[in-house]
Amino acid sequence: MPEKRMKWTAVFLMVLLAALTGRLAQIQLVQTESFTKHNINLIQSSVTQRTQALSLDNGRGKFYDRSGNPLGHEEIPVLVLFPFLKDMKWPSEKVAEILGVKEEALTKAVKNAKKPFAFGGRPPIVLSEDQMAQINELKFPGVFAVERSFSRKMPAEQLIGTLTKWDGMKAGAEGKHNREDWIGNSGLQAALDEFLSGGGESKLVYHVDGMGGPLFGINVKYVDPSNPLYPVKVITTLDKELQLKAEKLADSHQIKNGGLVLLDIDSGEIRAIVSRPDIDNKDPNTGSQNKMFSQEKIGSVFKTVVAAAAIEKGLAKNGEMFDCNKTINGKKDPIRNLGFLDFEESFAQSCNRTFGDLAVKLQQMDMNILEEYAGKLGLIGKSGWTGQVYHTAVSQLYREDAGRIWADGTDRQDKKLTAYTGIGQQDVQVTPLAAANMMASIARGGKAMSVKAVSRIEFKNGSTVFKFPEQPLSGAAVAPYTAMKLQTMLRNVVTDEKGTGRVLQDLPYEAAGKSGTAQTGLFQDGKELYNKWFAGYFPYRNPKYALAVVNLGVPEDEGGVNLLFADIIKAVYSVDMSRSDGP
Repeated sequence: MPEKRMKWTAVFLMVLLAALTGRLAQIQLVQTESFTKHNINLIQSSVTQRTQALSLDNGRGKFYDRSGNPLGHEEIPVLVLFPFLKDMKWPSEKVAEILGVKEEALTKAVKNAKKPFAFGGRPPIVLSEDQMAQINELKFPGVFAVERSFSRKMPAEQLIGTLTKWDGMKAGAEGKHNREDWIGNSGLQAALDEFLSGGGESKLVYHVDGMGGPLFGINVKYVDPSNPLYPVKVITTLDKELQLKAEKLADSHQIKNGGLVLLDIDSGEIRAIVSRPDIDNKDPNTGSQNKMFSQEKIGSVFKTVVAAAAIEKGLAKNGEMFDCNKTINGKKDPIRNLGFLDFEESFAQSCNRTFGDLAVKLQQMDMNILEEYAGKLGLIGKSGWTGQVYHTAVSQLYREDAGRIWADGTDRQDKKLTAYTGIGQQDVQVTPLAAANMMASIARGGKAMSVKAVSRIEFKNGSTVFKFPEQPLSGAAVAPYTAMKLQTMLRNVVTDEKGTGRVLQDLPYEAAGKSGTAQTGLFQDGKELYNKWFAGYFPYRNPKYALAVVNLGVPEDEGGVNLLFADIIKAVYSVDMSRSDGP
């Protein structure tokens, strides 16, 4: 009996030893870089345990404005000191002299340090080129002058987007990431993730024992992917100076839900874009929606579409007068008694009766005509650049909504519903981006272009990965005569003594555009909430910029956006003149 028990014990021990040997082989030989379902890199983790490191750059691609100015980060030359210096004599007096600081400040900082650090706290002391050269000429281990990338608040944060730690669930990403990697979660970070990831971190590293002391002496290594091509640079179309001014102005005008988008008319590029509310740092998904890419009720800005259709279909007759003392339902208007107005006066003063009647006449000619002309002016479908970048399908504008004129099931033969559609109510939903792009199309004579947020992607060494070409907006165009007529009417909105944009007179750039106030059907504290719009372009005689400004969900007697539109024009003019680049 004891012999049998001994045999079973021996068998058990052999099986256990074999299992342990197999497990050890799995860890040491088979799954060294992808252990368990979480894809843990065991080699990397073991190195991490016995090293202390200071990251200089995370290796992910960075964003820049159209002139090459960094967005959301700064590359700063700093003094890096390692904690092992506290246990040795080092040239602290000489370093202090180079920096122009007290030696005591250096030695105290090192004494309190547990990890490598950039001297000076937050922010660190920025070194000159001469100071960097002098420090590095000392060639003392643990004392380095290097450039380090520091994160800063990102301008146009919803456009650029957010990051998230990779969770191993992204389709098609197996083998490309480990759990320490950051991947694009929204915006351009997500749209261009394939190009932004994979650069590899650069850092200063030294090996430590269990107590944190030097394991192999005081040798510090510079670890770099040694790839001259990465990380890539994404050159956006943004103008950083204009972007920062636009954000400041939107906040000063108390835009809490809405924003603005400024386009360059010639190229179709975004120069500035503001979306409010801001992204919540504690929960990046809150506020990450770009309101400029989200469809909203547009109100009377949509009358531009009705006007275009009326012009081309012969309904904009000279001398025809409309009774603008009446509401869209034909009742006497108790608030706005505009009198009898012709077609152009009706547009300038935003007479609902005129454009409700015109919409009904147009729909009787063709049930799809309002959709057709909304498409011609780029309000249906998406405005953003889309296409193939090598083997990757890219849509630059993350989660951009398409516009909508009619909801499914709406009776297009109902004259009342059609009239409300003609003034941008009922089912009409348009993005502020599309409204700005419509104005750009009119300003350039009827030709519609896709909107770009990125002009090109560059390798680290400056060579081009891909240049995004200009792209016509498919199916969007109105006749040059129609565009010219609309240009005059949009200008009249500003110059007419009763025009809804008359506050935009006497600006450094002449403006043209259309206002809109859309009922939302929502109430707060007993007051109905409205969407306030102004979309247009400037300068009128030599168009360069298209702009849409929107304030969403505000009471009827609050939150107007015409003054913000005016302030943006003034800011753009100031920047243009400072660069001697004005039209």
